[in-house]
Amino acid sequence: MFPLTEGSRRVAQLLFKSGTCPRCIFRFCGVDLPAPYKHPSKELLNDLQKFLEPEKHELILETPKPPLKKIRLHEDGADNLSEDGKERVSVTEDESMAAKPSKMSVCNVCLGILQGFCEKGFITEVCQKRKQSLSLGRNDVVQLKEAYKWIAHPLFSEELGVPTDGKVNQYFLTQFPCPPNSPKTVCTVLEVECTHGAVFVAGRYNKYSRNLPQTPWIIDGERKMETSVEELISDHLLTVFKAESFNFSSSGREDVDVRTLGNGKQKINTSSDKIQVRDLQLVTREAIGRMKEGEEEKTKTYSALIWTNEAIQKKDIGFLDDLKDLKIDQKTPLRVLHRRPLAVRTRAIHCMETHYLDEHHFRLRLKTQAGTYPSASVET
Repeated sequence: MFPLTEGSRRVAQLLFKSGTCPRCIFRFCGVDLPAPYKHPSKELLNDLQKFLEPEKHELILETPKPPLKKIRLHEDGADNLSEDGKERVSVTEDESMAAKPSKMSVCNVCLGILQGFCEKGFITEVCQKRKQSLSLGRNDVVQLKEAYKWIAHPLFSEELGVPTDGKVNQYFLTQFPCPPNSPKTVCTVLEVECTHGAVFVAGRYNKYSRNLPQTPWIIDGERKMETSVEELISDHLLTVFKAESFNFSSSGREDVDVRTLGNGKQKINTSSDKIQVRDLQLVTREAIGRMKEGEEEKTKTYSALIWTNEAIQKKDIGFLDDLKDLKIDQKTPLRVLHRRPLAVRTRAIHCMETHYLDEHHFRLRLKTQAGTYPSASVET
């Protein structure tokens, strides 16, 4: 069965007329089965001509590009000259779309590799010549590099003043014997330099003071608070590790007047009346990445004591208990504009729980998304 289809007929016609062999035509038409390529060249040529030959009842149209013409030079040299002395040619129309170059023409694509070089006769001839020829091994012929070394190495040796041609190994062994000789003198220490990687310390802290920022609070060069959580913790660690500098990182921030109770806040980098640190431990660098990932995913719980100007009853605040996943749009507070850009960020208050105390006080517990400013939410 011929492998080409009607859809590839036009492509095959153009390639065949330009001098392309049948096997290369198969390649360009996407024939990806090995069987058609194994047929003899003459058989492929005949089958291709039959495929490209139009039916007798079909109308043959000449295409202007390229013109379907064959140039034929007159054998008589005098007839090839026109009256003005210029060479002239005569042309004859092709009899069919299957017109082709000579059967002996070389393929313009594979340059004959897929023509005669793939035939059984050629392979047989090569094998016969191989059997008749002498079989030479690697050592039967002088390698090119060896001949070059014989000629060039003495010249290099003379110009550079170094031994070559087998003397190199002996010279090397003289200078560097194997095994090496024992040294006659002891090594002298010229300089000792000690280096080390960063040390990562993790733990949790509780903050009991309402006048203690997490990091040094300095605005326009003016210090607002005497100290900070960062400084109280790092001063001890710098002394223990004899370090010159440090980086303090925590899983979130709290306002200066907010206390952190319960299990404490995770921190990276012992104890006073303002803070308490526990669970200190050495960790790896990867722990910092995991802590930062949890910073955006975790939830936080806040407790606030609320005072109201107007007298209230328990039923007046009961609706807060029914609010779930309340979305709020919060602007960057003025107190943090010095370190965060002004923007509106959406946060969620997952749930609230109220405890009525008296006509002007009640306690509100909030479970919020990380990054929520609870004081702003309570005030509104």
